Amino acid sequence: MKRGLQEKLAILADAAKYDASCASSGTTRRDSSKGGIGSAGGTGICHAYTPDGRCISLLKILMTNFCIYDCAYCINRVSSRVERARFLPDEVVTLTLEFYRRNYIEGLFLSSGIIRSPDDTMADMVRIARMLRQDHGFKGYIHLKTIPEASKELIDEAGLYADRLSINIELPQDASIRQLAPQKKPETIRAAMADVRLAREASRDRSFRGKRPARFSPAGQSTQMIVGADQATDGHILTTASRLYTGYRLSRVYYSAFSPIPDSSAALPLIKPPMMREHRLYQADWLMRFYGFDAEEITSAAPSGNLDLAVDPKLAWALAHRHSFPLDVNRASREMLLRVPGFGTRTVQRILAARRSGLLRYHDLLRIGALMKKAQPFISLPDWSPKGLTDSANLRARFAPPPEQLSLI
Repeated sequence: MKRGLQEKLAILADAAKYDASCASSGTTRRDSSKGGIGSAGGTGICHAYTPDGRCISLLKILMTNFCIYDCAYCINRVSSRVERARFLPDEVVTLTLEFYRRNYIEGLFLSSGIIRSPDDTMADMVRIARMLRQDHGFKGYIHLKTIPEASKELIDEAGLYADRLSINIELPQDASIRQLAPQKKPETIRAAMADVRLAREASRDRSFRGKRPARFSPAGQSTQMIVGADQATDGHILTTASRLYTGYRLSRVYYSAFSPIPDSSAALPLIKPPMMREHRLYQADWLMRFYGFDAEEITSAAPSGNLDLAVDPKLAWALAHRHSFPLDVNRASREMLLRVPGFGTRTVQRILAARRSGLLRYHDLLRIGALMKKAQPFISLPDWSPKGLTDSANLRARFAPPPEQLSLI
């Protein structure tokens, strides 16, 4: 049965929701179709952040949800009984341009199931990006989710049209990929990431005549890991993320909580992990990228290997390292100030700048934006001392949510 464009859009935009492109995938689903304005869920439009910090709207779709692979965790796997559809390249171009002209979107996020072969699929995705850039002069944002098994030449061409390329690592451990996605190879995925990194670095080098080569994926590359589909702990996940950041210079690692799918493999869990786990991983990821923590430090506060769901990872680290506190705010190094719960990077910058003018006191920290309710047990000031608060037995309970009565229903 031939499907109309609207029907294809409904199917392929819904199928794309499992690809995380921003850190807000755990939001509460709200729908304005029966009144109100705005929808957090729905189809077609998602939000992402550009490298300069702007939040933009993207048309987020799959080119097709037909797929020849049979990855156990994927709802679009070949053995899945979902409704299928496929856009022609011209249709994706038309949709993108029409949405853009109506000011609905500022760019395109395009992913795809694998049809015929990785090269055939990647060639169609590159064709879409090329038509947008060259035939229509499209200057909006393009994020292509590439096929790692595709040829290097196709991925190299994709990087010339896309602002960002992403290659999904899928699962944090190689053994899990081999078990749940037997047609994918971890080595191939990493090789594709390495190629993108080298191409980006080469695009920054000028020739001996001073000519700069064409830009290649200027917004970098990113990846996504599914959380909770295998037995990997948060420690495994953060260690893998850390290795990806340093080894392949990724701009972002996204964490996507596993969603149980119909007729799933017995190897998969029956329930999804708590969304708080995904949230804590994003917080830990933030600590690695901006606060100087490494993965081992963060997970050292969690003997089980999993992050504490009741308190954020920075607070959990401070609670496990009370011997390092309280810190004298007027003398502590930047590295240690960044480890005080309640102090963000901007707060620490303001503290360091303000210290040049004299001693800081309690009200000074309030004025520059420190979260003193959280910081109190871990700092000392001329007019503030936590006394025994730092070592008190119920310090964690001071921050953790109150216990809830379990229900039988």
